Amino acid sequence: MQNEVIHSSISMMAMFQNADLFMKILILGLLFASIWCWAIIFDKMITLKRINEGMKKFEERFWKTTSLSDFYTDYAKDGRDPLSQIFTTAYQEWRHNQENSEKSGLKLSERLSKSIQITIDKAVEKLETRMIFLASTGSVAPLLGLFGTVWGIMDSFNAIGATQSTNIAAVAPGVAEALFTTAVGLIAAIPALIGYNKITHDIDRVTGRMETFSDELTTILETQRGGK
Repeated sequence: MQNEVIHSSISMMAMFQNADLFMKILILGLLFASIWCWAIIFDKMITLKRINEGMKKFEERFWKTTSLSDFYTDYAKDGRDPLSQIFTTAYQEWRHNQENSEKSGLKLSERLSKSIQITIDKAVEKLETRMIFLASTGSVAPLLGLFGTVWGIMDSFNAIGATQSTNIAAVAPGVAEALFTTAVGLIAAIPALIGYNKITHDIDRVTGRMETFSDELTTILETQRGGK
């Protein structure tokens, strides 16, 4: 019976209920950060999967097309994947250059590079939204958990000094409560770090595919500038 009472007194719910206001706010903040990190991770994974599927379909159609004009009209200009946007931007710039070549102050390659790079930067910036929250949670959450642990241990020592008791049964709940914040901090930080590293790697791969396609497309458009 005594073992059951001690066990229930240091359960997670009991530790939260017995914590002071500061500790409760800290624990709830870490739990909220963890939930928000998971939401970001799932959203980014779904978005990147959709983007990769869209780019794969685009590449399959692009390398089979025989007319860039027909491809632009029938498929690319309404595409939402990054490669469709890059092609649309580059093709419009190329066509504008063809129609106003005498007014162009820059070489075609320079105009294409500028317009394509702007499109790539916008796509990457959109993919990287909210990533700073994952990185911040992964680095700050353990420190906040440790701070809560230090705070809780200080309270435990103060309670020991006030009661003049060193009985382990009296000390254990306070120490467990203090360590609980470190556990919550790690629960928030570990998935955030893993998700950040995985998503960053996937974004880098998408960026690499965009840059590779951009180089290939620029070469193709430059070779066709004489064929109006």
